[in-house]
Amino acid sequence: MQDSIFSEVLFQVGPVEITETVVTSWGVMVFLCLGGWIVTRGLSVWRPKGLQILLEAVVEAVEGAIEKTVNANPWPFVPLIGGMWLYIGAMNLVNLLPHLHNPTRDLSTTAALAAVSFTAVHYYGIRYNGLRNYLRHYLEPVFILAPFNLFGELSRTVAMAIRLFGNMLSWEMVVGILMLLAGLLVPVPLIILSIVGDLIQAYLFGALTLVFIAGAVQTIQKEGYIITDRENH
Repeated sequence: MQDSIFSEVLFQVGPVEITETVVTSWGVMVFLCLGGWIVTRGLSVWRPKGLQILLEAVVEAVEGAIEKTVNANPWPFVPLIGGMWLYIGAMNLVNLLPHLHNPTRDLSTTAALAAVSFTAVHYYGIRYNGLRNYLRHYLEPVFILAPFNLFGELSRTVAMAIRLFGNMLSWEMVVGILMLLAGLLVPVPLIILSIVGDLIQAYLFGALTLVFIAGAVQTIQKEGYIITDRENH
């Protein structure tokens, strides 16, 4: 466990400091990209039935969860939400490796993820409803509440960043203290509990993003299903 809650600066590129958090995040991205390329390449060449069935089940589960939430064609949302679950989950699990710390214990990482979530909500809201219809909902139920509606959107984004940061940092500190006090008596149960907790935190972040997106796009509906010219994707 680090002596400081702040990420260590590893090197500098001009005036820009490259911290451990940045390098670890890059490493996770490279690992996921290479892993995805190898898996898809293997499926196209060797076609292992067991792996293909497993991956198809995972994709179908993600698709089903998204479709039930947004009540629309899920595929425009699968890359973002599925990628968010995968990327945050991988970053949360990095601390299982020796001498590494999960990037999500750094507020800058969670703030960046929350910014992506915030941008995606408005992007999909405008994409499905049009700019005028989407902006109009900020004036409901009366126009005087527009500043409060805007503040509510900003505050929930900040809350998402602080929530993930606080949960991951506090959990790493708790595990470090218990390991220091108990030594080798509790590592296996703690590792199992850590994996479960890390995956839950990743799921919750993606699920909250999905719920906010669903609220943004479900302005124009017909028989409970969103009207959009992108249904046939």
